[in-house]
Amino acid sequence: MALSGCAGAPTPGPSEPGASASAPASIAPDPVVPAGPAFIADGTAPENLPFFASIVDAVWASDARGSGRAYVDALVAGGFDKASMQVTKDLSTVGNAAESMQVSVRWADECLVGQFGPATGEPESTVQSLLPADVCLLGNTRPIDW
Repeated sequence: MALSGCAGAPTPGPSEPGASASAPASIAPDPVVPAGPAFIADGTAPENLPFFASIVDAVWASDARGSGRAYVDALVAGGFDKASMQVTKDLSTVGNAAESMQVSVRWADECLVGQFGPATGEPESTVQSLLPADVCLLGNTRPIDW
């Protein structure tokens, strides 16, 4: 008694050309990794907000979270113009760590503003209108002289 049936093409053995015992049936393309936010030199403030916020968030997540200079330096490394920035002081008038700090970048007639500190919880970044004195932050800000 013989069995009959349909059988597919035989799988090539290891000694046949092009054969591989572990080769997948099809090769999947590399997964596409979405790009993170990027600096857009000729973009608008709203277009650059995601990148600005990602930098503020990254510094906040680091050991340098209480240093205004760390935010400025990270923004400069990201491509923002230091001469267009303002940052509030790290310490209160009595020498305690500031409960809330802000960093800003003037972008045309708008401002990218990040606020962070123990009193704010997670950092918040936003686009604000330029103030009448052509500044982004009011009050006594820290000189950016480094």
